[in-house]
Amino acid sequence: QVQLVESGGGLVQAGGSLRLSCAASGTISSINMMGWHRQAPGKQRELVAVIFSDGSSNYADSVKGRFTISRDNAKNTVDLQMNSLKPEDTAVYYCNGFIKLHSGPAFRPYWGQGTQVTVSS
Repeated sequence: QVQLVESGGGLVQAGGSLRLSCAASGTISSINMMGWHRQAPGKQRELVAVIFSDGSSNYADSVKGRFTISRDNAKNTVDLQMNSLKPEDTAVYYCNGFIKLHSGPAFRPYWGQGTQVTVSS
């Protein structure tokens, strides 16, 4: 019904930049919130950034000023520009969205498979 596919992860040195992209496809009627979460080894998944359909956004304190989230409502995509990366940003990054299908009345959460980001010191 719905697929979220991430791309853009990889290995980068501390201080470097990466851009993650996520595309949602399927029988989508509308998308409310889209966001990025991450999970480091041995840690719980945590929110990185979210963006709403009106363009408003929120960030985790740990990434404010370094990461920027953006979305294209027409293409059902969300990007995460990550600058000044630190080793502690190393994690699997997951895209998610609250999506309403043509076949249903409610917004429900959907997740991508994740993309690895590794920042070397």
